[in-house]
Amino acid sequence: MYRKIDFEDVIAEPEGIHSFDGIWKASFTTFTVTKYWFYRLLSAIVGIPLALLWGIYFAIVSFVHIWVVVPYIKSFLIEIQCFSRIYSICIHTLCDPLFEATGKIFSNVRISVQKEI
Repeated sequence: MYRKIDFEDVIAEPEGIHSFDGIWKASFTTFTVTKYWFYRLLSAIVGIPLALLWGIYFAIVSFVHIWVVVPYIKSFLIEIQCFSRIYSICIHTLCDPLFEATGKIFSNVRISVQKEI
């Protein structure tokens, strides 16, 4: 996230004490021009190689995601579907009768709460 840095954010004179107006203006101009030109210089020297490296990196990430990750996940889901059906049949065959019998056993249990004074 880009945040604009102003002269007053870096060089801040407290209330009650100020330098001469000429010095303040010269300092402001020096700071602003130096920041402006050094940013441009660094962008020209370092920015282009970094843009190339980041472009290559994101191209590789995109390629791997499109041609490796997504097809692998889809093929895995197709293969696992057979096992999920077998698992579902086994669970329903073994557990459904047990849970139905347990439900019938406890279906006639009545609990009442009385408050004693």
